Amino acid sequence: MTTRGIILMGTLLAFSAGLKAESIEGTVVIRKKLTKRRVTAAVPLYQRGPAVELSANPAEDPLAFERERVVIWLDGQAPGAPTAAARPMATMTQENRSFSPETLVIAAGSKVSFPNLDPIFHNVFSLSKAKSFDLGNYPKGATRMVTFPEPGIVYVGCQLHSNMSATIVVTPNRWNAKSDRDGRFTIHDVPPGKYTIVAWHKAAGYFREPIQIAAGRDASVEFLIPIDEDGAKLLSKPLDTKGGGDFRTLARGGQ
Repeated sequence: MTTRGIILMGTLLAFSAGLKAESIEGTVVIRKKLTKRRVTAAVPLYQRGPAVELSANPAEDPLAFERERVVIWLDGQAPGAPTAAARPMATMTQENRSFSPETLVIAAGSKVSFPNLDPIFHNVFSLSKAKSFDLGNYPKGATRMVTFPEPGIVYVGCQLHSNMSATIVVTPNRWNAKSDRDGRFTIHDVPPGKYTIVAWHKAAGYFREPIQIAAGRDASVEFLIPIDEDGAKLLSKPLDTKGGGDFRTLARGGQ
C-alpha cells in the first residue's frame, strides 16, 4: 500500500538515569505536494512608486518547501519553562514584497519585530483569534513590534500587497521546532514528564499524540497524514476530535 502525505517520526534520546532534560530528534517525510503556490503578477498595473520585484521561487524540490513548513511542539508545562523576559525577540522581515520567514514559530509571550526593507510602504495586520492587530502603513527602515501572549495560529498579511502572507505559530512553551528542508528537527532540553506532541502544517492541519519522556527510556512516534490527489484526507480508521490523521506509537525500554 502506497502511503501519501506526511510522516513525522521522532526519537527520544535519554542522556542519563536522573531527571536531566532530554532531547527529541525527528524527521518529517512528505511524499506529495500539499500547498497550492500563488501566482501573482510581477508588478500590478495600479502600483505607484519604485517597482519591487517579487521574491523569486528558486528551482527547488517542492517537497523540501513542504517540509520546512511543518512545526512541531509539546503541549504541557514542566519546571524550567522560561519567563517572557527570557525569550529572545523574533524577526519577520518584509522584503521583495514577501514576508520572511513565511512560517515562524515562537513561544507564547514572545515579541516579533516586522522591519520593512523595501523602498515602498508596507502594512502588517492579522485578524486571527489568537492575536489580531493592524500596524498601519510604514516606509523602508521602519519597524513595528507585536507581543503574542497566547498560543495559537496567527495568519499575517499586508493590506497594500495581497500576495503577501505568512504564518506565526505561537506555542504554549519553548519546546518547539520547525523542520528544515531535509525534514530534520530537534526539540532540546525537555524535562521528563507527560506531554502531547503536536505537528502542524498549514495545508494539512493538526496531528496530536500523547507522549511521555522518562530518563533511561527511548521511544518513537509516527504521524501519518494520508492525502489523495485532490487534497482530501483518506482515513483508514475513525479518529478522535483531537487528531487529524492516522498515527502509530512505538515505545521501548532503554538499555
